[in-house]
Amino acid sequence: MESTATYLTTIEAAAYLRLKERKLYDLAAQGVIPCTRVTGKLLFPRHSLDLWLMHHLEGDRADRRAAPPVLAGSQDPLLEWAVRESGCDLALLCHGSGDGVRRLAEGDAMLAGVHLLDPESGAYNDPARLGLGAMGDLVALRWGRRRQGLLIAPGNPLAIRGLADLTRPGVVVARRQPDAGAERLLRYLLARQGVEAEALCFAHHLALSEDDLALAVRQGEANVGLGVAAAARRQGVDFLPLHWEPFDLLMRRRDYFEAPIQRLLAFTREPRFAERAAALGGYDLSEQGRVVYNA
Repeated sequence: MESTATYLTTIEAAAYLRLKERKLYDLAAQGVIPCTRVTGKLLFPRHSLDLWLMHHLEGDRADRRAAPPVLAGSQDPLLEWAVRESGCDLALLCHGSGDGVRRLAEGDAMLAGVHLLDPESGAYNDPARLGLGAMGDLVALRWGRRRQGLLIAPGNPLAIRGLADLTRPGVVVARRQPDAGAERLLRYLLARQGVEAEALCFAHHLALSEDDLALAVRQGEANVGLGVAAAARRQGVDFLPLHWEPFDLLMRRRDYFEAPIQRLLAFTREPRFAERAAALGGYDLSEQGRVVYNA
């Protein structure tokens, strides 16, 4: 009977791939096939084996333009730290989820971090809704779930208790660029509460990242804004939780096996990655690394 476990042993993986165990050991030693070593034994993530199989069935296209080792899309404090600490050599170009989707589609980024909500369905990161439905080799991996909420000036001097308070006179709301995931989420949450976005007094300047927004609140340029718990803790502002959201990494299947992405994903299996997530706060890593879409 075929195993349905998330991680396969060498015997199970060899049977799954219809390879001899000796061949599988050779591929693992060469770093050709995705695997991890736990207490001296090799384990093979089933979803990675599926991607590896599809990659080799498709074959390499010699005529394709290689994507540059760039991580575009939304800024995430844990992802930003992991890129630095893993030594994966990915360059960060985080100008919002919408920008990341465009760069991925145009071949200007190897990886895009996104958290884009579809206001009609309430679903996140739907390739068809993102305009990526025609990308036949698109893969989405779950980075984690993040706690979104209101970042509030330290001590909450204006006694902000919820979204309805954002319409009060004198409350200045920090905002993100129009195609950022946080901006889309803010308008979605306001609509659910029956609050008109046009009734809010927004700050004059856009915050282009999670940290920019937290700093705007910290420095008094705004009284409140929507962002992630990790940014609030990092910048020392108050946090009112409102919503859990998935944050996914989008890439082409062929790029999943490139060294920068493999080094980054391998780093997420180290104990200090989970320790850092706990220290930052506001992360649920129970689905980290799961393939949530595979065209």
